[in-house]
Amino acid sequence: MSTVKYGGEENPRRMHINAREGEIGEYVILPGDPFRCDIIAVHLDSPVLVAHNREMRTFTGSYKGLKVSVTSTGMGCPSASIAAEELISCGAKVLIRLGSGFLLREGIEEGDMAVTLGSMKLEGTTEFFVPKAFPAIADPDLVASLVSAADRVLEGSGQRVHTGITATVDGFYGETPEFIDSLKKIGIMNIEMESAAIITACQRHRVRGACLCSCGVDSMSESSREKHRISVEREIEIVLEAMVDFDRRRAADQLIHRTPQF
Repeated sequence: MSTVKYGGEENPRRMHINAREGEIGEYVILPGDPFRCDIIAVHLDSPVLVAHNREMRTFTGSYKGLKVSVTSTGMGCPSASIAAEELISCGAKVLIRLGSGFLLREGIEEGDMAVTLGSMKLEGTTEFFVPKAFPAIADPDLVASLVSAADRVLEGSGQRVHTGITATVDGFYGETPEFIDSLKKIGIMNIEMESAAIITACQRHRVRGACLCSCGVDSMSESSREKHRISVEREIEIVLEAMVDFDRRRAADQLIHRTPQF
């Protein structure tokens, strides 16, 4: 990718993430919560705080030889789209949203993992970039790496990994029982608020995008909070191992989806 120029200046700090090319790894993990960046950074070797501007907090370090960054997107598609666009302009090639979502499909239990195959765009941001009918499809190579890594990490834990269609919504408090039932009837796997924007940005720029969510329930009980904490740790391990697996297969030219070139 050629150097992006902002106001005539080459490689400035981007307006919102406050980072520049060279400070961001090709592999980027995208949680929503800025405080979760610190939790993820602990898993990296020699993590450095690159910037924290508004809701976007960025660390860069390494994992098993890969240069990996983590940047929070905040809540919802508008800020997630901004983060993805600016990260890609800084050289990011593989973006994986790491989040949580409410499960909808029968057979998915609290603490299970959900890998998005595609996102139902019940939001307004992506219409500024692509037609409404343009699908937000996760990169199949990343999906395969995430599922494989999840199978290894979750082995013996009682948790499972699932794949399916995720609904990306704008109105957290607008999710009426009738709305939820309508999604269940068509087999939607889970609901969250950012994946459609991130995946769409990746599609537009010919880079790789995917989404991994831990599955929670609408509960603030102590047992649910503890299950969520354990799930987040496993989720981090899964996404990091998936990046290593993807990079190994890319180096060996074993990828099934060859459209993006980098």
